[in-house]
Amino acid sequence: MERGLKQSRQFIFILAFAIGSISGLAAVILKNAVYYTNIFLTSGFRESQANWLFLLYPIAGLLLTVLYVKYLVKDSISHGISKILYAISKKNSLLKHHHMHTSMVASTLTVGFGGSVGLEAPIVLTGSAVGSWMGQRFHLNYKSVTLLVACGATGAVAGIFKAPIAGVLFAIEVLMLDLTMASLLPLMISAVTATSVAWLLMGDAALFSYSLTDIFTVSELPAFLILGVFTGVVSVYFTQVLRFVEEKMEAISSVWIRWLTGGAILALLIVLFPPLYGEGYLALHSLLMGNSGELLVNSLWFNQINDPWIFPGVILGIILVKAIATGVTTGAGGVGGVFAPSLFLGGLSGFFLARLLNNIGMINVSEIHFTLVGMAGVMSGVMRSPLTAMFLIAEITGGYLLIIPLMLTVAISYLTAHLVEPHSVYTSRLASRGELITHNKDKAALTRMNIRGLIEHDIQPVSPDQTLGDLVQVVAQSTRNVFPVLDSSGLFMGLIIMERLRPVMFKTDQYQTTLCSDLMYTPEYLVEVSDSVEQVAQKIQASGKYILVVLDQGKYVGCISRARVFSKYREMMKEMSED
Repeated sequence: MERGLKQSRQFIFILAFAIGSISGLAAVILKNAVYYTNIFLTSGFRESQANWLFLLYPIAGLLLTVLYVKYLVKDSISHGISKILYAISKKNSLLKHHHMHTSMVASTLTVGFGGSVGLEAPIVLTGSAVGSWMGQRFHLNYKSVTLLVACGATGAVAGIFKAPIAGVLFAIEVLMLDLTMASLLPLMISAVTATSVAWLLMGDAALFSYSLTDIFTVSELPAFLILGVFTGVVSVYFTQVLRFVEEKMEAISSVWIRWLTGGAILALLIVLFPPLYGEGYLALHSLLMGNSGELLVNSLWFNQINDPWIFPGVILGIILVKAIATGVTTGAGGVGGVFAPSLFLGGLSGFFLARLLNNIGMINVSEIHFTLVGMAGVMSGVMRSPLTAMFLIAEITGGYLLIIPLMLTVAISYLTAHLVEPHSVYTSRLASRGELITHNKDKAALTRMNIRGLIEHDIQPVSPDQTLGDLVQVVAQSTRNVFPVLDSSGLFMGLIIMERLRPVMFKTDQYQTTLCSDLMYTPEYLVEVSDSVEQVAQKIQASGKYILVVLDQGKYVGCISRARVFSKYREMMKEMSED
């Protein structure tokens, strides 16, 4: 058995390597597809003036995406991270096979033409779908399939950012995978493999890299405390405005009116603020290189680059409308995630606050440091992943010189956001529908249990007009101590239990005069076959009984016992737990 266990673990390691390779390759393909689409559409634009093609591109890209999803995919592929969490929670970690490629095609059309969303969620969904497919292909159990899904997500994040540690932490924090050696090793293999593939094929151009040159001093810590609060507020603003805009877009019944409305709003916002075009990483790169004026290229504000107050005001305007741009992109039918928007928003928030503090003259801070740490702050508040955010920035910068301000800012941002909004942008919808159980192992075990598999059918029913003598004969042949009373059509009328039967069962003089209808009672708690196992467990606990009757629209189906539910629950918890 031990040898078989070792072989099974080795097989998981092999699959993790394969998933990491595919996820890393998919990340490279997707990033290049969007990059060259962007270059093709925007090359030749004059920097010093607005380009009105920004009015056309987002509308065209969203139309192509809607047509692709509606007529070719014929399934929802948006909100990729939420789909993974839902699959883990409710679908035994089984993702549809088409997610291995459809989200890549759709996100290329959306982001390449200017949709103000990120590519990380689509590529994470792709990697997770690959992991799920492999788990299904080799008929692995729920625990192993879930681990492979997490390996796909890990490889995707690691491959995009060349950040293996951040990839592993993403699976642990966002997907809430158990942190044990059995899960950690496959995640590490997938992360390292995906990162290596990205390095091999793209080198430093995998996304963006930056080497710290400024020196951090402890005297700047109070300013980073302010940055933590500010990014936490920005996180809450982004999450709530994004949800509000998406709900308003969903209220539009016609898919074509949604597309036209969202596309028109997005196009106008991009003309007004060109950095909203696409993922926004070019804007972050400009800030990190000290070329902040490039944010106003192709905009109406180009001549205000050197104004000490108008320029920060434009940056604040971008911060305020980014949530709207992202919301109308996804609401109009676009495919993309909020990973990149969180980093974009955080970088601009950090830069804005630094420029504001420097202009006021109260304190002099590094705009580059604030840009980097601000990225981690908003990411921590929006995604509720402080460790992922902290180590992502540390890996991007090639060192841990900013680890102290990173730790302070992400912690303060997380706490600030959590005080107002208990759930992340990924989990808020699932939580509102009661479908968020990856963060609750007890609820996850109950949800995965099937009520029909718990029903016991070996309990002998009786009719209401049978006599006590007939019932005694049934008791003599039965091993159970409850007897449901049913009418001729199978409708449940009541229940007879041994506690009520025992005082009269030996009184032979009542065998012909006492009927089952005289001995039955109506239980306070009954189970419907449509109830969830969680509801069944709550009814068992509330009733204090060891067995409950199961009905289907009033008709008797069988019984569920406390022992059967508990036994299956322990089996599920053992399956979900790691060795």
